[in-house]
Amino acid sequence: MKDFAASGVPPSLDRQAAESVMGRPLPQEWPPDALPAGSRVTVVHDPEWDGPWRNEFLGTIDAQGAPEPVKHPRAHDGELAYWVAFDAPQFDCDGDGPYRKARIWGRHLRPEPAPRTA
Repeated sequence: MKDFAASGVPPSLDRQAAESVMGRPLPQEWPPDALPAGSRVTVVHDPEWDGPWRNEFLGTIDAQGAPEPVKHPRAHDGELAYWVAFDAPQFDCDGDGPYRKARIWGRHLRPEPAPRTA
């Protein structure tokens, strides 16, 4: 997996760490209408504020855990949160980081077109 090669951390340890912090197992059943694992995305700024990341950047939807509905008063109807592995470590808008992966709301993801094959 790309993030393992880049970070040296096995995916199973990432999963264990996330489950420990969240206090529950990560779901594995992928919603049928969700972006598939392995999809290339650009993480973008929210149009309503300068965040949540300092810059826009590329990443890949990670299979660490299936996308889950966002449970927050400002969530859009049906909005999902995805695990995204970043191409390069990133800082959030508060200057915290660098992070190599994060759980990101769907509104902050722009799918990238698949590369053309000759």
